[in-house]
Amino acid sequence: MPRPLNRTEGNMWWEKDIKKLQPGAELPARPVWTPPRAAPVEHPAKEPTLKVVTPMPTNPSNSTVLGRSVAFHGELTANEDLLIEGQFDGTIHLEDHSVTVGAGGEVKAEIHARQVIIYGKVNGNISAREKVDIRKTGHVLGDLTTAGVAIEDGAYFKGSIEIQREENLVPARVGAAAGGGGDGSSIG
Repeated sequence: MPRPLNRTEGNMWWEKDIKKLQPGAELPARPVWTPPRAAPVEHPAKEPTLKVVTPMPTNPSNSTVLGRSVAFHGELTANEDLLIEGQFDGTIHLEDHSVTVGAGGEVKAEIHARQVIIYGKVNGNISAREKVDIRKTGHVLGDLTTAGVAIEDGAYFKGSIEIQREENLVPARVGAAAGGGGDGSSIG
């Protein structure tokens, strides 16, 4: 009974050719198995892409959150930071604190705060003592009055910007900026 062949010993056709040879004839060279060549894989050079991740604010113990299922209508005044993930319609007064409109937040209101950060949608005028920050997912329709503005690439803003200087100086007025967002730089 012939012994079974493995890949290192040769192919089946070689064994058949050996049996056909006359006794004492020279043996042909034993074939060596080599794996088939793999097709060349093309890897087009790609420029590395930066993925910008915008962290959402966390809820420290001294802040209030209007959750996604909350729809609030009216006037809100507080002495702590506010995160809006739901819907708000009215007026917000947080003169010494921060208002953040989360990615799911939809606000139709006049906002007065120390700082306003927008990831979601705001329709209304914003007055911030320190800064208004519109992130790339933000959508703002309204006028801004503040000491500093940052508009991330991809954000949408339509309205005017009034930069507040020290109280004894006249405010500098910036022309109406429309659509498309900014270049990520700060004004003021």
